[in-house]
Amino acid sequence: MLKQRVITAIVLLAILLPALFHPAPQPFLVITLVLIAAGGWEWGRLNGDSSGRALLAGGACFLLCAGSWALGWLQRPLPLLWLLAGAAWVLCGAWLLLRGVAGWPEIPRPVRWTGGVLALWLAWLAMAQARVLGVNFLLSVLVLVWVADIFAYFAGRAFGGRVMARKLAPSISPGKSWEGVWGGMAGVVALAFVWWAADEFLRVSVPSLYSRLAGRGVWLLLLAVLFMAAMSVVGDLVESLVKRSAGVKDSSALLPGHGGVLDRVDALLPTLPLAMMLYSLSSI
Repeated sequence: MLKQRVITAIVLLAILLPALFHPAPQPFLVITLVLIAAGGWEWGRLNGDSSGRALLAGGACFLLCAGSWALGWLQRPLPLLWLLAGAAWVLCGAWLLLRGVAGWPEIPRPVRWTGGVLALWLAWLAMAQARVLGVNFLLSVLVLVWVADIFAYFAGRAFGGRVMARKLAPSISPGKSWEGVWGGMAGVVALAFVWWAADEFLRVSVPSLYSRLAGRGVWLLLLAVLFMAAMSVVGDLVESLVKRSAGVKDSSALLPGHGGVLDRVDALLPTLPLAMMLYSLSSI
């Protein structure tokens, strides 16, 4: 399993990194468009769709993303869209987690189907806009989620259950602890201030999200990265809730050793739109 996981990671990095750092954004956008369409197919399967209907979900994701690209939305400020997307993730995410695994099947399937497709589309559109802004900006968002996950893992392993007896969401993801959440938040705070300092020292031409926020105040930067770290946990838990309801461990087997596309991007689904929301607000 470990060998398979490493091989898959190397192949993905070999494909994604050259595309990400290409002078033009198009190669990266095309690759991620294919991946997000695969995520749509996985979403259909998780919601009990037939093979054809699952493919329809993937096709809907593809058409929404490609249509946005064709309409020029990647270069167009969309502050209202990102504000609505951010509010929807906060409110719907909290509502879903409060209802728990048992509440998921009670939501009509067309609503679940549409909500997932829209969430995937918004995540891709946010990622595409971030890449158009610059690699440094996009990476600052992606790395925040990765650092939150890594620090949460090690903090959970070291301190899980020693400070707070109750787990974070035992009926959804039994392995997650509050200590892990605090560790992840500590990690992203350190990341944000180090990255901001590096931007200032290197005088980068494309500022990161952290530099944009720090320009409006250090307290805004601190609150914003804590908020994004918290919402990355929400994205992770929502996908875990859906998988537990479907009775599966992974969203698919498309990425050997890693599960499916949704298993890799779940924490990014709320974080990317929220990053563009914060960027839009910092530009006012």
